[in-house]
Amino acid sequence: MGTPPKAEDETRIAAIRQFNRFYTRRIGVLERHLLESPFTLTEARVLFELAHRDGILAKDIGTELGLDPGYLSRIVQSFMKKGLVTRKPEPSDRRQFKLALTAKGRQAFDRLDRTSHQEVGKMIAELPGDGGQRLVEAMSAIERLLDDETHRADVALRAHRPGDMGWVVQQHGRLYAEEFGWDISFEALVADIVAQFLKEFDPQRERCWIAEIDGRQAGSVFLVKQSDEVAKLRLLIVDPAGRGLGLGKRLVDECITFARSCGYRRITLWTQSMLLAARGIYENAGFIRTASEPHHSFGQDLVGETWELDL
Repeated sequence: MGTPPKAEDETRIAAIRQFNRFYTRRIGVLERHLLESPFTLTEARVLFELAHRDGILAKDIGTELGLDPGYLSRIVQSFMKKGLVTRKPEPSDRRQFKLALTAKGRQAFDRLDRTSHQEVGKMIAELPGDGGQRLVEAMSAIERLLDDETHRADVALRAHRPGDMGWVVQQHGRLYAEEFGWDISFEALVADIVAQFLKEFDPQRERCWIAEIDGRQAGSVFLVKQSDEVAKLRLLIVDPAGRGLGLGKRLVDECITFARSCGYRRITLWTQSMLLAARGIYENAGFIRTASEPHHSFGQDLVGETWELDL
């Protein structure tokens, strides 16, 4: 027998299974027929493959969708009886068959496709604010994590430019409120920090990096001068859509490399004990926690930590 899952893994397993049940209910795939059509979910998936890969071998559809050959054969036979598909032997191997949609099959798929498009559009329209975009970003993150063969996002770091600071403030305010329950005083603090950075910016010894995924802002970090020998790392953040891509590490590495090139002797930063992902990045980069103190800020009881890296 294998090693039993750890307690934290059990929690994650339960959360993923709960999400699967929720999402399948939400999009209606547990109904006997998909989207009130005459097709089951599996039949609809076969139709989709046929609509987008005309003349595909039956065995290839089975492999692509992970279907039992006997089950797939019954679906194909049902489609043929309804006049939805044609089946022709493969000249190079008469045991294999190429499948293609008939005009009637194409019409059936088009109706299903339109209904699916309308239902998803309706679901997005019911979401408040930028919920639709946030939903897409969350789904993209899930796809990247679960599928190594999916589209490799174009990830890049660049210097800040007009408009970026508004994004930095907004993202900090929104994400920390949503994920940790921090109040608006934190957003005010971030606004003060970026305003001071812009007013006193020294391009020779200070930097802001903006991380982008496919041209969209997805993270940021600042390195500012605290003294001639000490630099301060501030406002590290990675949007949920960019997590799992190593953006946090790349942003911190940029700070370290730039600080060394400027002749700083040390980098310091202030963070909170419950920000586990950020603390892990700092620790892996060689930072050492040098101080810890409880405080009440942003509407929460927190434990502030100072971390330092000797260069």
